[in-house]
Amino acid sequence: MIMCELSKEAVDDISVKGRVYEVGGAVRDKLLKIGVSSKDRDYLVTGIPYDELSKILRNYGRVDLVGRSFGVIKFTQVKHGRSHTFDITLPRREHSTGSGHKEFDVSFDPFLRVEDDLVRRDFTINAMAVALDDNELIDPLDGRLDLKKRQLRMVYAESFEDDPLRMLRAVQFAARFEFVIEPDTFEALRRHAPLIGSVSPERIAEELNKLLCLAKRPSEGFRLMQTSGLLSELMPELELCVGVDQPGGFHKYDVFEHTIRVVDACAPRLGLRLAALFHDIRKPQHKRLVEGGATFYGHEASSGRTAAEVLRRLRYSNELIAEVTTLVDRHMFTTDVTDKGLRRLIRRVGIDLIFDLLQLRRADVIGQGMGGSTEDVDRFENDIRAELGRKPPFSRSDLVLDGQDLIRMLGIAPGPLVGEILEQLMEAVLDNPERNTVEELQAIARKVYQERSNIRSSEGNDL
Repeated sequence: MIMCELSKEAVDDISVKGRVYEVGGAVRDKLLKIGVSSKDRDYLVTGIPYDELSKILRNYGRVDLVGRSFGVIKFTQVKHGRSHTFDITLPRREHSTGSGHKEFDVSFDPFLRVEDDLVRRDFTINAMAVALDDNELIDPLDGRLDLKKRQLRMVYAESFEDDPLRMLRAVQFAARFEFVIEPDTFEALRRHAPLIGSVSPERIAEELNKLLCLAKRPSEGFRLMQTSGLLSELMPELELCVGVDQPGGFHKYDVFEHTIRVVDACAPRLGLRLAALFHDIRKPQHKRLVEGGATFYGHEASSGRTAAEVLRRLRYSNELIAEVTTLVDRHMFTTDVTDKGLRRLIRRVGIDLIFDLLQLRRADVIGQGMGGSTEDVDRFENDIRAELGRKPPFSRSDLVLDGQDLIRMLGIAPGPLVGEILEQLMEAVLDNPERNTVEELQAIARKVYQERSNIRSSEGNDL
């Protein structure tokens, strides 16, 4: 039995004149026996005009008419001491329009049949509804049968033309639920793949995030993107990795297959899986054949730059871009370092990312497909944890002197010189944490200041 989250009192009141249905992904996930949270629930009401429905709902919670032109009501109710907000819509017909397919031409009608609303949706598994008064399943397109077949089938022939983002959603759903894409649907996807370029970067990024974070094996989605032509449209940089072999006995797969297997081997955190996706993306350009194999020297730095370019193109945040590029830039780190080298790596990567970097290395080894060991990474992690436990200084905020101390002590104005001296202090304590004392840092600061003063004086005399 499919239970409703909308309060029974509200449902009963609406049912006097109309009918309430749960629709979309929540119905699909319940039939798949996947947990559904309140934020995933959407409801459809037939038989009651918009203003009248709003008036009824106000008796049971807060109503926000933010989607009047789309026939949408944001309804918030308090249940068991917690607030839950749902989208409640009237039946409608729609298709995406405008630049980037971010706008929608919508016409809603409270007296439209629920079946007419369902047949505008993307895939049959999302085109089902459950009536809340008697739990009747409304399934005009055999979505439940497709769930049993574990297949994804588009609702109508022009689906991808009406909203090209649905092609990426097909890939995301197929990977996430481990479904196959029905042949006619896949052929339509392949035929219309170039249309994905008309979709806004923000909408594309949202679907990529779901693929990376919700699928156990995102690799299935990327393979579908590659075979359908979506990958060359969305991420041509990754397409160039297809078929690039890695001779030398360290890799079983080409660069593309290795990459997506590394993604699978990472925990489903967005920054980490994006780093895995980009970590070798410039290997094709750095490949040099040598006796017994090939080298890819310098690929990590240029892969980091490419990661930043692609993520900026897709409108990701600067914070996430910095996180991903740091992991990509540093993924070729060595575990054979001194204590000083270990501290410098932590400093460059950051305490917040250092363990993600280790996980990326472990995934990299798994993705090689050669059964390699990561015992060295395990030992390195133990060393890092031990070093962190000693609480050495890793950032300027850990220094016993700050910028204001230097300004007062040296009688200098705020400016780049203060930052330069702080960086020299940081370098000193990374090499020797015991030097992080007021006396030691003051002596170092005075020495650096005197050296800079002598350099400026010399430059002045030369002029």
